Amino acid sequence: MTGLVLCVDIGSTFTKVLAVDLDTAEVVASVAHPTWASGDVADAVAAARARLAGADPRADRAPVMACSSAGGGLGIAVLGNEELVTAEAGRRVALSSGGRVVGVVATGEAAGLVDRVDAALADADVVLLTGGTDGGNPDALVRGATTLVDAGWSGPVVVAGNVEARQRTLETLARAAGIAAVAVDNVVPRIGVLAPHGARVAIRSMFLEHVIGGKGLSADPDLLAAVHGATPDIVLRGVEMIAAVVGEVAVVDVGGSTTDVYSVRPPDPEDAGLAREVVATAAAARTVEADLGMRHSASGVLAADDPAARATRAVLPPDGTGPGEAVLAGGAERRRTEPGWVVPPAADGNGEWAVEAEIARRAAGTAVRRHAGRSTVVLAPDGRVVERTGVDLREVGLLVGSGGVLRHGPAGLAERVLGGLVTGHDPDGWQLPGRARTVVDHDYLLVAIGLLAEVRPDVARRLADRIASASGRTI
Repeated sequence: MTGLVLCVDIGSTFTKVLAVDLDTAEVVASVAHPTWASGDVADAVAAARARLAGADPRADRAPVMACSSAGGGLGIAVLGNEELVTAEAGRRVALSSGGRVVGVVATGEAAGLVDRVDAALADADVVLLTGGTDGGNPDALVRGATTLVDAGWSGPVVVAGNVEARQRTLETLARAAGIAAVAVDNVVPRIGVLAPHGARVAIRSMFLEHVIGGKGLSADPDLLAAVHGATPDIVLRGVEMIAAVVGEVAVVDVGGSTTDVYSVRPPDPEDAGLAREVVATAAAARTVEADLGMRHSASGVLAADDPAARATRAVLPPDGTGPGEAVLAGGAERRRTEPGWVVPPAADGNGEWAVEAEIARRAAGTAVRRHAGRSTVVLAPDGRVVERTGVDLREVGLLVGSGGVLRHGPAGLAERVLGGLVTGHDPDGWQLPGRARTVVDHDYLLVAIGLLAEVRPDVARRLADRIASASGRTI
């Protein structure tokens, strides 16, 4: 693959296109176009291509590599045997696969099982079925399959549980009309181990077939063939590429509907005094906070009342000032009800950018704290034990900010949003970066890096170097 390529992110609101010269590893030009200007997302890509051709005539015939989060993305329901083991493992794998987790059900708990399964399947496009470690109980996975069949599920299923129960599970699912099932390696082959790769690959394939093709986003076969995966899955690949350059890295992407946090860090061999989680944390992790966003979920940012949200509110902005709660509430409501509204440059004087910055600060702070979790000392029968939740980000050396509010905001906004996430030592135990350089992905390179990671890893690496070496602030 040489010459010019168009790296396309088909978003739920805007379609962003970067023209990348593969011979020089440079972004020649980039544009954004409304995704739903017509009824086919291919029209948005065509309009963006036409605009890019004005900057470089090669764009008129350049091949397209695309990812998409349009149409609500891929809704994944997770069925596992136990809430804290296989069901939790399935949830983590689904998130790292670029899916939107619409329900998690522990089938080993009989109380209210039918209602819980029905609720989880209501918005699902695919089911990730887990259950049992390899060599463990073989009945849990089959019971999950029976539950799906009894619930009338007829969609695709990824089976990622006890290897000894695989064949019986597939035979159980085959009794129901319409179920297309694929079996992959167990996501929890043994306690304390998480093996997401096989399930991630299968879920990516399900996304391409059942979302891009099945939801009628486009009738253009060329565009369907050009889509390589869900946008969050592609971005995670890009984050992994940056980690290959700089080591431990975290990314916070503040969007209109969700705030996503990505991290790549090697598993930390805990010392003997540290409590291990039953389900290990993957080296590459992603969390999605659907109640935190700049537009559709702006009110949720202010309403969030979990420990992470309260801790974020307690941290003052860098200059100790900010809009009052009443002003914030009004601004959040406007953004929720007018999601297409753009803060004009002239709005600096009326405080709209101050509102924008504070909503972004709270969204990013709450999302990163939920992702990172806390480290606390508890008393156990054998003495003092440290319990951890989430992904420990304290040794992360690079924190990357992404999202339109960070890319297009006035000077100082990104520092206001990201600065409070690098804490040195957090006395409340939040596992936030202790000392990290903060940069903003101004050129939207993460998507291009992820798309090119497999076909032109050399170009992806050079683009990753641009983010890794970008001027930023070390805090």
